[in-house]
Amino acid sequence: MWKIKHIFDGEYGCEGRLPGQLPQVSVTLTDEKGNERYVSAEDAWLTEQGLEVGDHWPCELEKRIN
Repeated sequence: MWKIKHIFDGEYGCEGRLPGQLPQVSVTLTDEKGNERYVSAEDAWLTEQGLEVGDHWPCELEKRIN
C-alpha cells in the first residue's frame, strides 16, 4: 500500500503550460518498506478525490506506479 508523502506543485518554467493543459503536480509515494515512487497527477483531480499528504494512494491507481 502506498501513502502520499509529498505533493509538489509543478513548475512550468518560461514555457508555461500548453494551451488547454491542466495544472499538474508531482506526488511522492512511500510504502511500508520505505520505498518511494513518483507520479504526476492533475491538481484538480487530487482535490476532487480529497487526497492530501498522509492519505493512502487509491488501490485502483497502484498499477500506474509500477
